[in-house]
Amino acid sequence: MKLEALIAHWSRRALQSLLPTEVDLPLVIALVLLAGTSLVVVWSAGAQDPDMVFKQSMRFVLGFALMAVCMRISPSTWRRWTPWFYLGCIALLLAVIALGEGKGAQRWLDLGVLRFQPSELLKLGLPMMLAWYFHDRVLPPGLGDLIKALLLIALPAGLIVIQPDLGTAVLVVGSGAFVIFLAGISWWWISALGLLAAASLPIVWQFMHDYQKNRVYQFLNPDSDPLGSGWQTIQSKIAVGSGGWSGKGWTHGTQSQLEFLPERHTDFVLAVFSEEFGWVGVTLLMLVYAFVIGRSLWIAANARDTYGRLLGGAIAMTFFVYILVNSAMITGMMPVKGVPLPLISYGGTSAVSLLVAFGILLSINAHRR
Repeated sequence: MKLEALIAHWSRRALQSLLPTEVDLPLVIALVLLAGTSLVVVWSAGAQDPDMVFKQSMRFVLGFALMAVCMRISPSTWRRWTPWFYLGCIALLLAVIALGEGKGAQRWLDLGVLRFQPSELLKLGLPMMLAWYFHDRVLPPGLGDLIKALLLIALPAGLIVIQPDLGTAVLVVGSGAFVIFLAGISWWWISALGLLAAASLPIVWQFMHDYQKNRVYQFLNPDSDPLGSGWQTIQSKIAVGSGGWSGKGWTHGTQSQLEFLPERHTDFVLAVFSEEFGWVGVTLLMLVYAFVIGRSLWIAANARDTYGRLLGGAIAMTFFVYILVNSAMITGMMPVKGVPLPLISYGGTSAVSLLVAFGILLSINAHRR
């Protein structure tokens, strides 16, 4: 008993040395559960490839290490660094246009030892910049502040559209729009901006690439090309529906194991999870997601300043949109987009950037008094 007590004591001391006193352990535990679920699903979706699971594990180790570092930095320090971080992200987007690589698009930067997607950083960098801008201003914002905020959104969104990556651009715009909404913009302005966005759709359509238009056509009628553009959606819906109540069992999904489902370890990983763990598994996963979102909103509501409230709320709502878009995509309720399931899909840039965002959120909670 003495040995066990000694181990427990030093374990608590080690944890306290790594984490702030006010760390939100329930939120951290929920994030660890999501990461563990990711490794389980990636093992199955990746054809039991140990190298793939190892790489994903190392990404989570990096992400959680950065989260531990970020939560120890005060929100006031993050606020001072914000303009430089935003400008750095813009510089990386410009570098992508000149040096980028990808499948039919320029989305990735390869630095030799590191290959990442800079547009993912804007899902954090843009809300930080807008929260910084609104921090010392009278809220709700007036017309002048609203126009300046929209320009801060338009610059990175335009650079991402050029890559082209319309799906990520929409998510980046959404992350910025959440900050403006939380800043207290009137419903009149929200309605006006919504009408303006709807009126601009015909213009946007003219500038869309053929593969982007085909995704819209496929969404409206996936059966028109079941062996071509409609294949992903049809196979994904089959996988989701065949899971039934309790699923077919881990590594026993037919659509994934027989390779009917494309991109099964990345964008369509939820379809694999649904087939293998069924309605029960998906419900439990969504409950964990709901807890993370609810806890994040609670932290944002109790932040000590405007910067923390706006940034924390935007992180929570952007996380929610990730889940909503990916879930709607795999069930055929939205066109296919390159949107991963947060902290579950295989990939490093999205997971690491999200864990850094949660590290800042935990910093806001630790310094709320």
